[in-house]
Amino acid sequence: MRRSAALVLAAAVLYVPPVHPANAADAAAVAAAPGAATVVPVQVTGAPAKRFNLVIMGDGYTESEQAKFQADVDRHLNVMWSIEPYKSYRAYINVYRVDIVSGESGISCDPALTSPRKTTPLSMGFWGQCNASSVQRLITMDNTAATRYANLVTGTTSANRQILALANSGTYGGAGGSYATASGSNSMSALISPHELGHSLGGLQDEYDYYQRGVPGGAYTGPEPASAHHTLLTEQQMLDQKKKWWRWLGEPSESGGPIGRYEGGMYSTTGVWRPSRHSMMKTLGYYYDQVSREVMAQRITAKTTVIQDATPSAAPVGADRVLWVEPMRPNGHALTVTWNVDGADLPGGEPDALDLRMLGLTPGTHTVKATVTDPTNFVRDPAIRAAMSASRSWTVDTSLTTPPDGVTPGIVSSTPVDRPLGRTDVVYVETTHPAASVPAVAWALDGKRVGDGDSDLDLGALKPADGTHTLTATVGGRTLTWTVDATSPKTGYELSRPLVRSGDTYVYNGPFTMKLTGTDDQGGYVVSESRVDGDGWFNYFGWPTSSELPWTFSEDGTVIDSLVYGKLPRGRHAIEYRSIDGAGNYGKAGSFTVTTIAPPPACTRTLTGVQRGPLTIADGVTCLDHAQVSGPVTVRAGASVVVTGGRVDGALIASKAASVQLLGARVDGALTVDRAGALAVVGADIRGAALLTSNAAPILSGTTVKGALACTGNTPAPVNLGVPNKITGLSAGQCGKLAPGPGGKSYEAVEDVHE
Repeated sequence: MRRSAALVLAAAVLYVPPVHPANAADAAAVAAAPGAATVVPVQVTGAPAKRFNLVIMGDGYTESEQAKFQADVDRHLNVMWSIEPYKSYRAYINVYRVDIVSGESGISCDPALTSPRKTTPLSMGFWGQCNASSVQRLITMDNTAATRYANLVTGTTSANRQILALANSGTYGGAGGSYATASGSNSMSALISPHELGHSLGGLQDEYDYYQRGVPGGAYTGPEPASAHHTLLTEQQMLDQKKKWWRWLGEPSESGGPIGRYEGGMYSTTGVWRPSRHSMMKTLGYYYDQVSREVMAQRITAKTTVIQDATPSAAPVGADRVLWVEPMRPNGHALTVTWNVDGADLPGGEPDALDLRMLGLTPGTHTVKATVTDPTNFVRDPAIRAAMSASRSWTVDTSLTTPPDGVTPGIVSSTPVDRPLGRTDVVYVETTHPAASVPAVAWALDGKRVGDGDSDLDLGALKPADGTHTLTATVGGRTLTWTVDATSPKTGYELSRPLVRSGDTYVYNGPFTMKLTGTDDQGGYVVSESRVDGDGWFNYFGWPTSSELPWTFSEDGTVIDSLVYGKLPRGRHAIEYRSIDGAGNYGKAGSFTVTTIAPPPACTRTLTGVQRGPLTIADGVTCLDHAQVSGPVTVRAGASVVVTGGRVDGALIASKAASVQLLGARVDGALTVDRAGALAVVGADIRGAALLTSNAAPILSGTTVKGALACTGNTPAPVNLGVPNKITGLSAGQCGKLAPGPGGKSYEAVEDVHE
């Protein structure tokens, strides 16, 4: 399948190591060992027993490198919070960092099997811990040791946590299985970790069509895969049988292109199909597609308690009290609570509390049920939505009287107040639960009362104006205060010097580079991304080999470790760019247009400096590289000329030339080109008239013509590639629309930085 702007970045392979049970004795052994590890809570949104707990530990970081480990963790997390579904379900996740001091810096066999073997607490190593039959990028570790360190995080168990181990390495690598690993400081490592969590947490498979890089995977010969995102079925079979990703077929993919059927995956080149062109499970830098995102949303939720707490239900309750539930709280939306009495749903979406006194229940016993459902549009499978739901039931006996409980309105927990809120966040306050009342939350935005007293407040519905705001919530005598960041981040782009440009339209005849810089008024980590021709948004991490280098685009791409990076087919492309700030706000997307044309032919002779007298080019390819020719230039049939910069003091005349390229050059006389096989006049300064006749696909872009311009018989008609020309004299024939006319806007040919 043809790929536009292919940016192929494959992560590490799936690895399934043995599972070792955690136990208290192991934890005690670690705690008592020399150089004992330290547990640092990074983000705690609730009790570990009710949350998904991500435990991040490092290996190969010495005592003096612990600050580096902390910085590596922060970078991995900040990128992860910009990726769905982690972004929306951040409040479901506790994050703990385990600082482990290593006696040696680095890990084993990095980067080669001949590299030193290191003695480190987790025994991490490339090549599957230095196994010659493995692959270089596979980082594995001693899982028993990792479990012992994870057991230091009180309240976590193998059922409610996920271990992610970072290696002190700048080499690309990682693995996913029971536990996930990634290199800590590679330019792409913050994208490796969510990919590996896709394996370890989500049970997702690799979508690569190879196992060993550079070696095609061959044909898949197995049965229908159990994988949720691989199949042997056609699209019609998926629809007819209602299997696999049939509910998503045709949807624009979050990672580019429509959800459909793309051949290759599970290390096979043919015979098996995946849902999207390049999701995160195939190409680092893109998002999970909808199929994988749905699975990940389910797996994150499965490690939490959807209903965190509720009115005790072991014994019947009276009809003179309030029932309540505390649901989980996603960042971007609220869960739905449906109350049901004796089998009938109560009308109108009720909040998380129900005052039974308002129901007028008839004497006797009744059954009241609360069902909490996640309405996220990340899920379409009813079975997954059901798995992300929970219910509580009570028997209500009208003959019972609820004694006073002495509970007063107050705040128990809330959305964290130590970081800015995004402009579309749903903020929450969990209150105490008096049996005889429903505490109202008094919300105020910049001092003005908002909301209806519920425990959730949807900032997106309030549409706060650009800027920074103060949000408060008051219950009883306590007030919480948040900063609301309603200012979107900005993104600057910088391109390498083009042949010509006009505004945000650029022309190149070879590779070019792009650097993105995201900024935000609140500071913090900003993630920038771009997309080409409406394809998927792609994380900007710099050039694959260094985060300090700009991204490089070229017609054939660049091969690094058997993968192709930055391939952009020749032609016109719209490139959009944006950023996501630390509060989760998306910046408004900007865009620029790049047109890439054929490079000039290779030189067989190069002339520089001053060239005296007239110049006749009879054969081959003569390149005038910033030369000054003190006379006319004549190009005979079959010959080619490439004039880059410099000056021709006379006319330039070519008849039946193979190629004529005037690139940023000045011609003091007339320009006459007839029946050339290729013609590109880009950023040139023609001081006389120009006559272009019967040439093949001529380009006249960003050029000044002091005299008249006439174009006839060219096939197809000349184009300006979106960069107008400036014509002082009359323009006639096919070139009549290539310039705004006398006094029109001229081109610019400068390196540019935009926001």
